[in-house]
Amino acid sequence: MEKNVKTKNTVTILAAAVIAAIAPAAPAQQKVTPPIASYWMSIDTASGMPMGGAGGGGPSVMDIGRMMMGGGMGGGGANRSMLLELGSQRSAGGTPEAAHEIPPGLNMGASLPLETPQRAPRPEPREDGVPENFEKPRGRMLIFWGCGEQAGAGQPYVIDFAKLAQGQMPQGLFSRRVNVARGPSQARSKTYGDWPNQRDSTRVSGDGSLRGDHTVKGNYSPDIRFSLSEKYDFMEPVNLSSRKSGGGGINVSWNSVANAQGYFATAMGGGKGGSEDVVIWSSSNTREFGESLMTWLPPSEVARLIREKVVMSPSTTECTVPAQFVAAAPSAFIRFIAYGEEANFVHPPRPQDPKVVWNQEWAVKVRLKSTTSSILGEDMGGGGGSSRSRGSEAPAEGGSQQGGSTPDPLKEGVKALKGLFGF
Repeated sequence: MEKNVKTKNTVTILAAAVIAAIAPAAPAQQKVTPPIASYWMSIDTASGMPMGGAGGGGPSVMDIGRMMMGGGMGGGGANRSMLLELGSQRSAGGTPEAAHEIPPGLNMGASLPLETPQRAPRPEPREDGVPENFEKPRGRMLIFWGCGEQAGAGQPYVIDFAKLAQGQMPQGLFSRRVNVARGPSQARSKTYGDWPNQRDSTRVSGDGSLRGDHTVKGNYSPDIRFSLSEKYDFMEPVNLSSRKSGGGGINVSWNSVANAQGYFATAMGGGKGGSEDVVIWSSSNTREFGESLMTWLPPSEVARLIREKVVMSPSTTECTVPAQFVAAAPSAFIRFIAYGEEANFVHPPRPQDPKVVWNQEWAVKVRLKSTTSSILGEDMGGGGGSSRSRGSEAPAEGGSQQGGSTPDPLKEGVKALKGLFGF
């Protein structure tokens, strides 16, 4: 018996030795050093109402509040914007200087200066951690979601602002994490520069093109050279139309935007009848705030969100806002985003030999989106000014649709969203 056990053990050891000898070795892990400089170009085409700052993903909640309270946001054709950000791990050794030499077809001169912003001193926080002049929000937030004439089960999801202000976070408030890439910044860079800035804020040409050779030079980064093809040019505008359906909802439709990777829409409005409610809707098949989705997202992240039925596929061109949302928020503001392509460049290229260290000198990311916004129920087709659908009335100049009074629900919604998303 003992002899048989020894024999089996010997066979097992020999077999393991043979397998180890003929099995391929695990691939060597290539060592990679991060780039000395990172350069991001964030490109947006905005139609409908103005979409806020160059780096925004649509109008902020404060913009929405001003517009809904009668201040207006203007109108007109499509506007193009660029946010250029250069971050380097090198010091300038003097006054930082950098510029982006642009293709002639952009029609904005020979180059754009990248200025290093002056750091503004941060105000000292209060001992209790509450921001200065903070007012506790009142009322409730009602959240709807999904495309369809009728809202699905479990809607609306209700948040009590008073409880939220006391630190009582509703269970399951955030249902999904969205992976938003973090670009260059002053906090993560030894030296940083961006455009537009105080020195230059030239309006982006409406007929210009990004196609061609680009060069970024500075006294705190390596020279960066890359070229963009038509695939990474400005996206075309979103032409959004919305009108009431026969069942009480609002049908929203849009053009198929070239090179779009997916679409997402969200709406916000004040409660009816003078209530203190603020009402939110998103086109996601599951409950989502939508605020974190109104920005540039990597195509891989967009593809994941399409699979999870949060983002609409690029073949989708219509969605119906449920009747329950329309009834709860008679006057609402809709925002829409078409996620675009993304170009990535790294120099030098990755060595084929995994034993050779990949010492990156610079990395470039060019990301694209096309956005629009309007009053829900207005036809914003053509990327130009709005023409109201039948049955809607324009608010008086300087006033709101509540007869010039300030709708408290929107104020409360803005306060709550600022707290939730850190605005």
